[in-house]
Amino acid sequence: MQDSLIVVVGPTASGKSALAMRIAAMYNGEVIAADSRTIYRGMDIGTAKPSAEDQRRVRHHMLDIRNPDESFSAAEFQKLANAAIADIQSRGKLPILVGGTGLYIDAVIFDYRFGPPADAKKRAELNALSVEELQKLCRENNIDIPINSTNKRHLVRAIELGGLLKRKMVLRDRIFVVGISTEKDILKQRIEKRAREMVAQGVVEEVKRIGKRYRWRGEALKGNIYRIFKEVVEEKVTLDAAIDMFVAYDLALAKRQMTWFKRNSHIVWSSDPQVLLDRVGTFLSQRS
Repeated sequence: MQDSLIVVVGPTASGKSALAMRIAAMYNGEVIAADSRTIYRGMDIGTAKPSAEDQRRVRHHMLDIRNPDESFSAAEFQKLANAAIADIQSRGKLPILVGGTGLYIDAVIFDYRFGPPADAKKRAELNALSVEELQKLCRENNIDIPINSTNKRHLVRAIELGGLLKRKMVLRDRIFVVGISTEKDILKQRIEKRAREMVAQGVVEEVKRIGKRYRWRGEALKGNIYRIFKEVVEEKVTLDAAIDMFVAYDLALAKRQMTWFKRNSHIVWSSDPQVLLDRVGTFLSQRS
């Protein structure tokens, strides 16, 4: 069991983190967060980062490793996550990789090979183009448009590589991957609840503080709740309108996440966390 890796995936607000905590508590585990936002320092409320109490109960890795104005790639995530997995296993504990960022997850479980670093001048030229112009470039050069076709960062990287690298979808050894599926209505209720809890916890103040400190520079501040609640800080939209926008954004995000994960036939799905917990237990007992 000590050389095993458990992976928990699913859309935003599906209960992934809670399941990972239960697995860690039962099997002497540590959590590795595969989330493209919780890697940033100071972005705590708006990213639904694990609470201080949860981090005291179970050690977490890959949190707070970059400032919001610093870049971070999937290749970097892969390197650091694999190092964390090796470290956890070397101490006789169970690594649990959990998150909704599909590229981060796949980079680890399928051992992706990434292309060379980007050319700064070419990237600046591409970043100056609109989403529509980048999509046109993809079509003209026979480059597959990424699943998130409106994400400029994904489009730019696809063009830089001349198309997405062909990757062998061969699962690494001694791994078990589970996914939480959630009905859309239930997911919407959870997202609405989370949004209002974030407001109560002071997310507007967090957005104001981080925006002022980093002058809204960096990819981390352009997505999700930070971009939306910037409009509240600037008094362009009401708080209620921002909450509605956030719910719509996260529902769209959940749909994209599920589209990504559904391509992976190795994932064991259930809407019941207990079922998944039992399946994990069976896998680990067989490994023992």
